[in-house]
Amino acid sequence: MAPSATPVNNPLSRLPDFPWDSISSHAQQAAAHSDGIVDLSVGTPVDPVPDLIQEALRAASNSPGYPTTHGTDVLRAAAVAWMSRSTGAVALDPNDVLPVVGTKEFVAWLPTMLGLGASDRIVIPELAYPTYDVGARMSSAEPVIAADPTQVSGDVSLVWINSPANPTGQVLDVQTLREIVAWARDRGALVVSDECYIELGWDKRPVSVLDERVCGGSTEGILALHSLSKRSNLAGYRFGFVAGDASVVSMLLALRKHAGMMVASPVQAAATVALNDDEHVRVQKDRYRARRDTLRPALEAAGFSIEHSNAGLYLWATRGQDALESLGWLAERGILAAPGTFYGSAGAQHVRVALTATDVRVAAAVARLTA
Repeated sequence: MAPSATPVNNPLSRLPDFPWDSISSHAQQAAAHSDGIVDLSVGTPVDPVPDLIQEALRAASNSPGYPTTHGTDVLRAAAVAWMSRSTGAVALDPNDVLPVVGTKEFVAWLPTMLGLGASDRIVIPELAYPTYDVGARMSSAEPVIAADPTQVSGDVSLVWINSPANPTGQVLDVQTLREIVAWARDRGALVVSDECYIELGWDKRPVSVLDERVCGGSTEGILALHSLSKRSNLAGYRFGFVAGDASVVSMLLALRKHAGMMVASPVQAAATVALNDDEHVRVQKDRYRARRDTLRPALEAAGFSIEHSNAGLYLWATRGQDALESLGWLAERGILAAPGTFYGSAGAQHVRVALTATDVRVAAAVARLTA
């Protein structure tokens, strides 16, 4: 008999089932609505890519050669200028910026690229984007779930923070971030702050981990991770970048060169234009604000309480019942949300409602919730 093609130590055995498969029945129920489904479950952009970014992509489309792993000089300079202008980050050397092929791949592969393994522990927020946990498991490191990283005892190698947070929209203040950074530095742990929603503040202004008030003017032991997927509608372009500690960025650059992890040249050109333009970000933020301002009161009128949700693309909602019951109630009305259990056991009575649907479909959801 021919040997199995599946490796003996199948890495999938360390991973949970893909979460979205578990709500297929709710998706089918919502899709059966007479006016169709309003899908508020996934935070994928639905609005057009701004014209100036499309034009930059087209202009750079004749790119027959390999791109550089480190990215172009103009791209990294644009990233540094944007961080200073929009996030209040300390002055950075453009060499301390590294493009990535969408931030999800970076989140998933970072523990492995750092050489972490079974003897290492990775701190993950109590309610969090599932890929932090997946990345820990892929490297065989131990994920440690914590509402407050500074309360974790014992050795720690990596600390993930996410502010504004997915799924809750919670924003960590300067004092909290400063305490986490100081705690991690005392233990020699690397802090990586996923800041992909940082420009989408509503009730509170998000703070970067590279803000001088947080990091004390030094990037030692700190990385900030940024994405253009949300603020520029570029999820389909697969572009993000990481910046911070020079020694860590240098090591990651060398590893990614070996692995051929390069951002396509036309995408680099488009990202440079996106980072240099603030107006399209303002326009998109206004779209999300308008959707939030109609969807939130409609959910509240339907008996939901909204918690946190001070920034980002989601409303963290609860009716004080099991998440799947709320999911079913919404599905009966043709609305699909994400159960809070996707993000941790602390979300057992919550659903995450995304603002990423067209104005027409958001209006349909509002009508169904308030009927």
